[in-house]
Amino acid sequence: MTEQEIYERLNAVFQDVFDDDTIEVDELTTADDIDDWDSLEHINLIAAVQDEFGMKFKMGEVSTMKDVGEMVDIIKSRI
Repeated sequence: MTEQEIYERLNAVFQDVFDDDTIEVDELTTADDIDDWDSLEHINLIAAVQDEFGMKFKMGEVSTMKDVGEMVDIIKSRI
């Protein structure tokens, strides 16, 4: 799977979790960039991403992820 395919799938997940079809994520997207991205939605987002890609994040990864680019790097290393 290419990085572009990962971003396309992540866009769909983000749009679904935050119920906003206009969301387009890139490597620099952070919680500050999406209005409804709070701690509760972060949990929902992580669960949805794990389901989409059939993988699990480690607890340390979830707490230290700074942006979507880091999320993509972890996904690429697991699939």
